[in-house]
Amino acid sequence: MSAPLPSTALEEVRIGEHGLAALLGVPADAKGLVIFAHGSGSGRLSPRNNYVAAHLRDDGLATLLLDLLTPEEEHDRRNVFDIALLSTRLHQAVDWAQGHPRTRTLRPCYFGASTGGGAALRAAADDPRIAAVVSRGGRPDLAGQAVLPKVLAPTLLIVGELDGIVIDLNAAAYDALTCEKDMAIIPGAGHLFEEPGTLEQVVTLASLWFRHHLGEAR
Repeated sequence: MSAPLPSTALEEVRIGEHGLAALLGVPADAKGLVIFAHGSGSGRLSPRNNYVAAHLRDDGLATLLLDLLTPEEEHDRRNVFDIALLSTRLHQAVDWAQGHPRTRTLRPCYFGASTGGGAALRAAADDPRIAAVVSRGGRPDLAGQAVLPKVLAPTLLIVGELDGIVIDLNAAAYDALTCEKDMAIIPGAGHLFEEPGTLEQVVTLASLWFRHHLGEAR
């Protein structure tokens, strides 16, 4: 993974009643806002998601990287896998963004990684505000089979070729989704997309997906 690009300055913000720590970056003439749902044990400082976010900002998308749990909540490992709780926090982030002066005109999208993919899809269910969802090495199955057909936002599932069982879980989730959808398997990539060039492919696919569904790219 290469170093993040020099990009838009980040602003530290607090979100919702729990004061969730977050990093907001809004480039000039932003076309939309990508809210990140991190995987278990990760947060707003995730190197991989910050790498993705920096490139998305360079492509004209605002980004919001936030901790979905408070420091106290992180001590209880059950919270890390509480998809209902995490999806509620994503809803709160959207509510916050629609009231914030720098983001209130930007339509929100979700980028989920690992368990965050399940949380993003659960949060997108029955929510017409969400323009698009991208899941990287995600666990969309954790959203629940009954929830997946309720996802309204166009959804892109990205999985590494070497990620074994996760490919099968994503394929089953893909079949359950009824929204516009696509699934991409990155050759030679494992679960964390640590292999040379693989995370760059994720960035390219995610950026095109978001910008297309925000009306910017073809």
